[in-house]
Amino acid sequence: MITESLLSPAEAPFQQQVNAGDYWLQRIEAGQTLRITDLEGNQAADTLFFNADDTAERYSMSDTLRGQKNVFLSAGSVLRSNLDRPMLTITADTCGRHDTLGGACSCESNTVRYDLEKRHMHSCRDSWMLAVAEKPEFGLTRRDITHNINFFMNVPVTHDGGLTFADGISAPGKYVEMVAQMNILVLISNCPQLNNPCNGYNPTPILVSVW
Repeated sequence: MITESLLSPAEAPFQQQVNAGDYWLQRIEAGQTLRITDLEGNQAADTLFFNADDTAERYSMSDTLRGQKNVFLSAGSVLRSNLDRPMLTITADTCGRHDTLGGACSCESNTVRYDLEKRHMHSCRDSWMLAVAEKPEFGLTRRDITHNINFFMNVPVTHDGGLTFADGISAPGKYVEMVAQMNILVLISNCPQLNNPCNGYNPTPILVSVW
């Protein structure tokens, strides 16, 4: 559902551009608003959420989809944890829908989907693992890499219940905005994927803003 935000980017206390292939790992407090902006269009921002005070509690795709009875995420979606508690609520969205079924690219998926020679291409899982290694103060380990959301990614569900990777439905300047219902760790991999149309075969930067 397309819903515009009332917040002004010029008034955001924090903004950071995240280039394709880079990660962003930060804590946001309960009540703060997080916005992810697709600066050039058709980019995928693969995102993990954790309870900042107990990282054993993290975003759950299954609890979220069961709670909202919809396979896509958009304005009004409540992102739920593996304890079935609200973590964040999407309050504004100018893209229309976001994927949480397709998972994240990895060396294994690059091999299966594309070609053995593409096994070692940079992937979102690589970015997450680098974040875990470079930011030990957040207390995350490789075991914490579980369900994720692919903001701006278009993964239609077929009539037979399968998934397809299709051209992106985002555009330059589209954004998704959410309010934290608890203290949250946000780990974003700005996807470096060159092999499917979700990134338009051309990974580009995103902008992260916090109010």
